[in-house]
Amino acid sequence: MIFYFSGTGNSQLAAKIIAETTGDEMISINDCLKKGKENTFKSRMPLVFVTPTYAWRMPKVVEEWIRKTEFSGNGKAYFVLTCDGSSGNAMAYVKKICKEKKLQFNGIASIPMPENYVAMFQTPDEQECKNIVEAAKPAIAKLAVQIQKVEKFPHPIISLRDKILSGPINGVYYPLLVHDRGFNASSACISCGKCARRCPLNDIVMVNGKPRWKGNCTHCMACIAGCPAEAIEYKKSSKGRHRHYIMEE
Repeated sequence: MIFYFSGTGNSQLAAKIIAETTGDEMISINDCLKKGKENTFKSRMPLVFVTPTYAWRMPKVVEEWIRKTEFSGNGKAYFVLTCDGSSGNAMAYVKKICKEKKLQFNGIASIPMPENYVAMFQTPDEQECKNIVEAAKPAIAKLAVQIQKVEKFPHPIISLRDKILSGPINGVYYPLLVHDRGFNASSACISCGKCARRCPLNDIVMVNGKPRWKGNCTHCMACIAGCPAEAIEYKKSSKGRHRHYIMEE
């Protein structure tokens, strides 16, 4: 089974490419989180987790979801992290989860994809995003073949900097920066409600035709990047930045 969490489509695309090679089914962690039910999965094929990289680790919501979910059958687990730069020492935390869940860690790999964190960073324009995606496809396909053959991924080289980024920096990043207080919708909002439907944590409700955030955000950027009217902004930092969104409904 291929489990993916994706806000703007990078990890969904990676999961789709892997599924096309392995013939395995895709499970949306977004949908699982949105439904809010405890899940049990039995797979005859290795488990594959495809997620973005948030502050040099898997998103905390994904880590928590894996811990709460029951897996049986094939206990081998692969992790594919999409990122703009580095996934740091995410491996250490993934291995810890595998040990807790009695899963066999078969490797972790990072795939460069377009920067989509429009709330914090400058993002590439549309053409550059397309170029980055096209360049990533062969690397994803190669990982898919390794998964199909049940080969372990090569062990990444971890530096002291990686350990600091995934450890103390990650610990500071979430409480200081990951909240929804900066999101707002301009008069360009067309009241379509797509932001509320796409939010994996049900953090958005429509009030008088406008989105209102409730305080449970993971900064997946689904709302701001997927807004068809580009009416959602994050403080002043997102203004004028390209919104990368390739998510398939």
